[in-house]
Amino acid sequence: MTQRPNSLSARDAEAVFHGYTNLQAHKAQGAHVMVSGEGIRLTDEAGKSFIDGLAGLWCAGLGFSEERLVEAAVKQMRALPFSSSFAQRSHPPLIELSEALGALAPAPAHRPFFVNSGSEAMECAIQSIWYFNNALGRPEKKKLVGRARGYHGVTLGAGSLTALAYKQDGFDLPASDRFLRLTCPSFYREGRPGETEADFTARLVAEFEALIRREGAETIAALVGEPLMAAGGVVVPPEGYWPAMQAVCRKHDILVVADEVVNGFCRTGEFWGSQSFGLEPDVVTCAKQLSAAFLPIGATLVSDRIYDVLARRSGELGTFGIGLTYGGHPVCAAVALETLKIYEERDILGHVRRVSPHFQSRLKALADHPLVGEARGKGLIGGVEIVADKTTRASFPAAAKAAFKVYEAAAARGVLLRPLPSDGVGICPPMIVSPSEIDEIFDALQGALDDVTPILKG
Repeated sequence: MTQRPNSLSARDAEAVFHGYTNLQAHKAQGAHVMVSGEGIRLTDEAGKSFIDGLAGLWCAGLGFSEERLVEAAVKQMRALPFSSSFAQRSHPPLIELSEALGALAPAPAHRPFFVNSGSEAMECAIQSIWYFNNALGRPEKKKLVGRARGYHGVTLGAGSLTALAYKQDGFDLPASDRFLRLTCPSFYREGRPGETEADFTARLVAEFEALIRREGAETIAALVGEPLMAAGGVVVPPEGYWPAMQAVCRKHDILVVADEVVNGFCRTGEFWGSQSFGLEPDVVTCAKQLSAAFLPIGATLVSDRIYDVLARRSGELGTFGIGLTYGGHPVCAAVALETLKIYEERDILGHVRRVSPHFQSRLKALADHPLVGEARGKGLIGGVEIVADKTTRASFPAAAKAAFKVYEAAAARGVLLRPLPSDGVGICPPMIVSPSEIDEIFDALQGALDDVTPILKG
């Protein structure tokens, strides 16, 4: 990337502190600055148009020009731009959104506590679970079990569950010994020679049982997982994995927390990823497509069993001491409520189901490419894993930056994707994507793989 003097990119390099960025490289190269969006396309400061093949950050489900959401925000700003939700205060958008989201939520979790992001939703889930067990007189039942390559956010608790090196290295995470880790449910990477997928599932369940025996069920509060792992490489769990893991949790009185921040709101071909994989969570975290990314909002949803205990204990202590100034913000809530109405009125779930077979067909066809070890996905989310050797599944050395090279080559062809850990490339377009736009995305990705093959293979 070449900076022009006084360009937005150059000004950004001088002024902005970015997240998930090589800060040293940013100082030298500047930013790729987007200035407008229409449908599923973005336009940068140079006037070049791109299909956003990752829906922003897995979040812009309705694209970048949904006028109804703009109007909902303006209308609410004129009526009531802010009102607190602390100390029993409320406002109409908060009440209506709570009713609407609760009615859609995967049983038994259905009562929402609103926050501003997925990270905050997970942080609230962690604190609520600890508060819950304290209220029940179980002060030792605090350990949280995640999975390798799981992504759950960036705050101290959520970041301690995010089992990816780039989130934990340099940050002194995990923050305590309350955070435990199981094997990533990737049959491609973790399956053993001669092992069937059913064998693999049984082994992962046995690993969980062994962890419970070692730590003691009385110390383990919850199992936390994305139904389908997104940022960790778009990992689709093996058949029967979640029902079996949930059965272990029920046996040992361990809560199940479904991180639906990416999976939720039609993305996997059901309204919730939990429904796609046979999961009935006690706690749900969601964000991103709740407002189609037009404004920041997320939620932690809990079951009646949990809520009733929290309510009783807060009566004893005088308050439930978690809250965010902008949690349940009326403008954000109004936009989220309108988003849910659009999903229903336009049958976005039906659209995802109609176009996802074509999406998955184009995705799976990439498995034949010499650089692709596995192509995997569900609904309108997918990923390809780049390998140096398809037979041995050996990866390229980290210094080769294989996935990043594919990302750059696809961007040069007008499609923005995302490089992921383990040399994955994520594909997750806005859910309004058409079949012809799906073809544009995969044509660009196919071309990008072809472009970098001679570079990576030498």
